[in-house]
Amino acid sequence: MGKYSFEEIVNHLKSSGFVYQGSEIYGGLSNSWDFGNLGSELKKNIKDLWWKEFIQKDPNNVGIDAAIIMNPKTWEASGHLKGFSDLMIDCKECKSRFRADKMIEEATGISTEGKGPEEMMHVIEENRVACPKCGKHNFTQPRPFNLMFKTFIGTLEDSKSVVYLRPETCQGIFVNFENVLRTSRRKLPFGIGQIGKSFRNEITPGNFIFRTREFEQMELEFFYDPKDTTDWYKYWVDICVAFVQRLGIRDENLRVREHAKEELAFYSRGTSDIEYAFPFTDWGEVWGIADRTDYDLSQHQKYSGKNMTYLDQASGESFIPYVIEPSVGVERLFLMCVCDAYDVEELEGDDQRVVMHLHPSIAPIKASILPLSKKLKDRAIELYKDLAEDIRVEYDDAGSIGKRYRRNDAIGTPFCITYDFDSENDGCVTVRDRDTMAQVRIPMAEVKDYILKRIKF
Repeated sequence: MGKYSFEEIVNHLKSSGFVYQGSEIYGGLSNSWDFGNLGSELKKNIKDLWWKEFIQKDPNNVGIDAAIIMNPKTWEASGHLKGFSDLMIDCKECKSRFRADKMIEEATGISTEGKGPEEMMHVIEENRVACPKCGKHNFTQPRPFNLMFKTFIGTLEDSKSVVYLRPETCQGIFVNFENVLRTSRRKLPFGIGQIGKSFRNEITPGNFIFRTREFEQMELEFFYDPKDTTDWYKYWVDICVAFVQRLGIRDENLRVREHAKEELAFYSRGTSDIEYAFPFTDWGEVWGIADRTDYDLSQHQKYSGKNMTYLDQASGESFIPYVIEPSVGVERLFLMCVCDAYDVEELEGDDQRVVMHLHPSIAPIKASILPLSKKLKDRAIELYKDLAEDIRVEYDDAGSIGKRYRRNDAIGTPFCITYDFDSENDGCVTVRDRDTMAQVRIPMAEVKDYILKRIKF
């Protein structure tokens, strides 16, 4: 765990424009969050970076954008209608509702993996697990609770018009496998990726944006020949770990946990989670990489009656490809980055500064233009307009230069550019580095290239 409390980090994110309480003027909505002027930029930068690294720069991969509302038979084939549920339990005394597995694990440390309702109730009784809210021991029997949001399509609200908000983005990739194969003319191995919203009616969402009912996923489905001897599972674990490390996340806060055999889904050959030491828990999952074999395409072939096989032109053999799925939540990647970046540095005397050491490639604002005096506004604005063509910059002329430095440090701006009275004569500006606070004097004509080189991933 880090040296700063989760509450301190969350308060900073709320007060500085990263995240707001959803529908706040109406008292909010449970576990609903809006991303503010800085948070929306940070999210966009994270998504753009993922797309560039996993889709744009990889010659094997392409992207799609599938619909959120899908034919409900999709969820029958995927198993979500039958098995996508958690066991919930109610306290009879205070009427609070909990996920039975989480309540047991947090109270006792006992894993409930694979346990049914009766076994969970036995653990609760044997260990005298108390209600986390009121401390009493009087519970209902655990019972399944489907996590999909149900709605209706069309004018009638009956069983024939029931549809669901997707609980994951990957099924949109699987149902489009043949379409992408045909139109992109890809050969195995190849991947299909997408970024999009998913929805899960979590029983006990919490820990700020770590577990929410509405979230974004960045998923890649990488298809390969099951006879291919390349260890694609390890390959993608390594790629995902390298991505996180390149973001500057400290090694001591990261680990890769491979699932034990008893944790794996029956169709899986292996799953690994990249976990981060969040301030609210020992370790929390950020990124999952799973070898799902041919389960998903086989299920959709079975339920749709459509051919999901791949024809190997060289051998003439047809088969259903295996797939590796690296899946990461945007909000969790966001939360990891800001938790790792947040710092309060002690300076000379009693002075201190709050600074967000975000990787420059994802920082919401790349540079801030700071004229030393409002009399210098005209030329400073010209510099702003020039940089804004290619870089997300801001203009700030309010307050002392020291206060403006502190404001930019606190939101993670990598560079502050001061236009002073000497700039009028020598055509140079002073560029200050966020992390080292070192300053260099360079010609205005070189500023854009200087920054672009230093904000690359």
